[in-house]
Amino acid sequence: MSHPNAVLTPRHRMKVARLVVDDGWPISEVAARFQVSWPTVKRWVDRYLAGESMQDRSSRPRRSPTKTPETVTKRCISLRLRLREGPVQLAARLDIAPSTVHRILRSARLNRLAYLDRATGEPVRRYEHDHPGSLVHVDVKKLGNIPDGGGWRYVGRRQGEKHRVATPGKSRNAYGGPKLGYAFVHTIIDDHSRVAYTEIHDDETAVTAVGVLHRAVKWFAERGVTMADGWAYARCYTSEQQRRDALLPWLHHYNQHRPHTACGNQPPYSRLINVPDQYT
Repeated sequence: MSHPNAVLTPRHRMKVARLVVDDGWPISEVAARFQVSWPTVKRWVDRYLAGESMQDRSSRPRRSPTKTPETVTKRCISLRLRLREGPVQLAARLDIAPSTVHRILRSARLNRLAYLDRATGEPVRRYEHDHPGSLVHVDVKKLGNIPDGGGWRYVGRRQGEKHRVATPGKSRNAYGGPKLGYAFVHTIIDDHSRVAYTEIHDDETAVTAVGVLHRAVKWFAERGVTMADGWAYARCYTSEQQRRDALLPWLHHYNQHRPHTACGNQPPYSRLINVPDQYT
């Protein structure tokens, strides 16, 4: 593809060159016909005679004497992953400018520590399944209930405690103090689209969680997302216990045998070492 400001497309460049070389037209006449300068025509004629492409050449210079050596770039990235230091500290270790370190980290998408996993130091790699409903993430978030009038985070601990005591309908703890309890936010997210379904309940019991899952399946289905076909609704179960008993064998197949596109069509366990039953 030619650059946006090019007068001649590659097809017209070839036509210009052939008019001069094959048909014997003068360069000045061809230039006037296509409304370009004669050096432009001469350039494409020379390319044609040399058997070269009529496509735009790269504007990248052949040599870059001031380019940061690849060994320095690799060491900078290695130190960033291992030490998680900033550009100033890394620049002192590598004897280069902090701006150069920042440029290296930006090109490697490591310029923010949030891009690194806190536990391993490895870059965070986002993955997703190839179609909606292929995999869903289920999470339950436990939050303290807010007393009438507002909680301590916004009104201060003293006023928050007064609100807590004055809130009606509360239970009591073992010491007789007010107990507001917790809210449990049940969230189910489709891995491919990241569409989320959420309900808030007073508990996280199995009965509540199963109910949320059933309603989520219906909600997703109404939006064209079918899910849970790998285990939960893979066949007709005659009891809830039968379905729960089928979970462990299905997980074994999913983790150790089922090809996963995010793992290069290998099972997830292929990315782990020295785990039980990995090679069975």
